[in-house]
Amino acid sequence: MATNQERLFDMFQPVSTEDWVAKINVDLKGADFNKKLVWRTNEGFNVQPFYRRSDVKDLPHIGTVPGQFPYVRGTKDSNNWLIRQQVEGETPADINREALHILDRGVDSLGVKLGREVTAEDLEVMFKNIDLAKVEVNVSCCMGKAVEIARIFVDFLKSKGVEKEFKGSIAFNPFKRLLRHGIDFPRDIKAEAVAMYATVKDVPGLACFAVDSYMLNNAGAYITQELGYALAWGAEWMTLLTEAGLSACEAAGRIKFNMGISSNYFMELAKFRAARMLWAEIVKAYGADDECCKMKVHAVTSQFNQTIYDAHVNLLRSMTETMSAALAGVDSIETLPFDLQYKKPDEFSERIARNQQLLLREESHLDKVVDPAGGSYYIENLTASIAKVAWELFNKVEDEGGFYALLKKGEVQKSVNESGVKRHTDVARRKEILLGTNQYPNFNEKALDKIENEACACSCGCSQEAADGAVESLVFDRAASQFEQLRLDTERSGKRPKVFMLTIGNLAMRLARAQFSSNFFGCAGYEIIDNIGFKSVKEGVDAAIEKGADIVVLCSSDDEYAEFAPEAFKELAGRAMFVVAGAPACMEELKAAGIEDFIHVRVNVLDTLIKFNAKLLN
Repeated sequence: MATNQERLFDMFQPVSTEDWVAKINVDLKGADFNKKLVWRTNEGFNVQPFYRRSDVKDLPHIGTVPGQFPYVRGTKDSNNWLIRQQVEGETPADINREALHILDRGVDSLGVKLGREVTAEDLEVMFKNIDLAKVEVNVSCCMGKAVEIARIFVDFLKSKGVEKEFKGSIAFNPFKRLLRHGIDFPRDIKAEAVAMYATVKDVPGLACFAVDSYMLNNAGAYITQELGYALAWGAEWMTLLTEAGLSACEAAGRIKFNMGISSNYFMELAKFRAARMLWAEIVKAYGADDECCKMKVHAVTSQFNQTIYDAHVNLLRSMTETMSAALAGVDSIETLPFDLQYKKPDEFSERIARNQQLLLREESHLDKVVDPAGGSYYIENLTASIAKVAWELFNKVEDEGGFYALLKKGEVQKSVNESGVKRHTDVARRKEILLGTNQYPNFNEKALDKIENEACACSCGCSQEAADGAVESLVFDRAASQFEQLRLDTERSGKRPKVFMLTIGNLAMRLARAQFSSNFFGCAGYEIIDNIGFKSVKEGVDAAIEKGADIVVLCSSDDEYAEFAPEAFKELAGRAMFVVAGAPACMEELKAAGIEDFIHVRVNVLDTLIKFNAKLLN
């Protein structure tokens, strides 16, 4: 068949890349190819509008198969990822009841938080009727008691005779304090790590050294940034453990990466492929054999892009994120409930979160194909580009003393926070879209009553205030947080400003600008009064005053603004705020006439609405 295909293709004249570019330039009619079609990503590289076979022929991993070093195509020859869900309860019996409930509904990986006073008797109750040889269990606990809790947990597994079959993790992450609070772990990390390994060594499937780069994702890190720091974090563990006397295989076998997933669909898919490839090379450099170079990866959907308003859109975000990770061949995935940001998830939202993965696995059969993106010119180039930028960051961290050294200086936190600020600015200017928050909001939605404020409680002191001399810590403000604060301020004020669309003149332009303006002011929760059009400016102004408008937005064409804007401004006579939708060529003349407010695609939506709130709500 392949031979016949070649004969068929021989009937056509080959088309070179140069020919394609020439044809595209003709269609662009003089527009610049690089400016119009090349995507300048925030990840530190450019993406071309098309790729060809020649763009992948020199990539070193092309031709490898799943399960083959350097594992860019996966660490195994199947794609049977595990569905994880967190289990919570006030008592061990509550935890057991909830665990059995979700295991009966498709979950095969449990996340459990153990308190500092947990006992063997508690574990007996928690895991009653749960087959620990078949169900993955991932334990989180307070760092100060991690080794002791690990000992209790390991003894429990041995008492059940499942220590050889058990698969799971206990998250020992002493670096979290520096990331979250800017304060260092109070004890010697190497000594604690050695003690942790000695405690779990008889349970070969129990990973214990966590790389929690999902924290960076939730703070707004870009994809290459999360990956570069995650690799440096993992290398820090490798160096620390091998210097303590462990072999490279012993160290690597206990490291687990818990990574975030953003909504950048194809790039996230490529990120996990690049991560496996780079981690394999790192572990190999420590002297490990190929089998020990396999990366253990758990993926969790992002909280950075979740929203309180129009919260069901979170389902769309987490679905594409989950799909990225599933297609990328990670080991397990946790899809977060859509209502997590404003309340304790209920049975409905947790069920939906489970079912998102079950749909992909049981109905879409994504577990039946390994690395479906392999060989795609686009994905392979994304994989290589992400790997290149992340590797550069990794080497930069190593050159400057390693991950832990930069954490203690606050440099990692500062770099991620700068990215978070940049992304918040992009959201404020609508360069980064959050559907339902900074674009196409639900005008009439109220959120104040559905928010349940629960203080974060941690009996082990993990949430203590940062001490004097602490370095910078990560800032976990979600991308929507400032817009949500703006809209909640509107709700709390008891006022709801009315925005009246004075549509007049050119039909296409007035409709387009009315829609733009409605979405603009809807982001602050204002009442929008749209109209089909007025025959005269006076008719429109009279209608606005009759409706009790607080803001009147003139929506027309640039050519007509020179006539309509001064007339409307004069007719309104200060009875409401006056806004022109657009940035017409006559803007300076209109400003000279006293018109101050213009809204268009180049303005900072958030800053503009904050100014309107200050004038209208006080």
